[in-house]
Amino acid sequence: MLRYLKLFRADLLSAQPARLYRAWMAEFRTPFFRSYMINQPELVKTVLKDRPMDFPKSGRIAEGLRPLLGNSVFLSNGETWLRQRRIIDPAFEGGRLKETYPAMWEAAQAALARLKVEAGAGAEVEIEEHTSHAAADVIFRTLFSLPIEHDVAQAVFHEFRAYQRTQPILNLAAFLPLPRWMPRFHRRSTRGAAKRIRALITELTAARQAEIVAGRAPDDLATKILTTADPQTGETFSTEEMVDQVAIFFLAGHETSASALAWALWLVAAYPEWQERLAAEAQLLGDVPDFADIAKLRLSRDVFREALRLYPPVPMMVRETTCPERFRDRDVPKGAQVVLSPWHQHRHERLWENPDGFDPARWGTGNGKRCAREAYMPFSAGPRVCTGAGFAMVEGVLLLSLILRDLRLEIVPERIPEPVAFLTVRARDGIWLRILPR
Repeated sequence: MLRYLKLFRADLLSAQPARLYRAWMAEFRTPFFRSYMINQPELVKTVLKDRPMDFPKSGRIAEGLRPLLGNSVFLSNGETWLRQRRIIDPAFEGGRLKETYPAMWEAAQAALARLKVEAGAGAEVEIEEHTSHAAADVIFRTLFSLPIEHDVAQAVFHEFRAYQRTQPILNLAAFLPLPRWMPRFHRRSTRGAAKRIRALITELTAARQAEIVAGRAPDDLATKILTTADPQTGETFSTEEMVDQVAIFFLAGHETSASALAWALWLVAAYPEWQERLAAEAQLLGDVPDFADIAKLRLSRDVFREALRLYPPVPMMVRETTCPERFRDRDVPKGAQVVLSPWHQHRHERLWENPDGFDPARWGTGNGKRCAREAYMPFSAGPRVCTGAGFAMVEGVLLLSLILRDLRLEIVPERIPEPVAFLTVRARDGIWLRILPR
């Protein structure tokens, strides 16, 4: 078990045997718990869609993220989770996406300007740094109406970068049944970064609450969430509750978007024929933000979906059984861990045609359409599907198209990225590209 713990902390993906890409189900036993990975679409549907309340988020996984995320919607269960979603979901409805689009456009233009400076110098660029910067800018502009250049926004961004590099998905508490009073063995650097991030977010949240009381708050996502009352209880979020939610918005919206966009840019650099098709399609974008343009970018959307298939930012999700179950003629005891793995299901040899190949055209085929319904879950599925899934798709498609409209990307042959899973799927030594003006 210590060997597995070391592997999991180093890289979640390397700890998995290759046969999982063909298995419908697999069991992992320790002296303290049993874990079952399920890839069969019918079983995944049972857990995520048919009976989600019977399979709550696993407390073992929450152990590692609790110092930063508190009791956010990402970690909570039951009535607490239902209440949080009733308050949060209205902020991300379709109409709100259109309202946030101008702020997203401004962040995309700023990111493009930074990359053009690099292109002018003809440098080899570590693109993950740029996509992280861009995704953080999108979050701050849409959530708090602040550009990334704002002092507090800058501080949060840099602290999150430090946190991402020091926080493994699993820590020792995920493997051992520790009582609540025992220390959780978080790294000192991780605890420190989480504390500083929460202090900065508290500062932003308190300032926004004061602006709301004074009647001068901007109409952005933070204002919408802070002023939305639970329709059943009439309660709004307290400052501490809002800090929990902002932490997960930033972690989910910044980390996952940065990861997905970086891999998408590397893939189009590796497949220049697709890059040229996207560059031609991107000419449909005007010079001013128009939300209707997003619907025109069909190829860009297919490429971004394919990047999410091959490199899902969140590679695994863990649920817990609340009662004994029987899966594939095997007894699954109460309290067992149920692992759902987008990483394995998206590359499953018995589900997808050419599972490891980059093929954005697959979404128009019979196999692609069927798998999109049954075996594609980069944002999870069912009632716990990511609140910001629509937001992320607009952001990714816009940034991908704008960058390729003005710039040409080339891979660096001696620096082929190797995917590893920390908090999200990133490259072990970064993703390096050569950027040139068109």
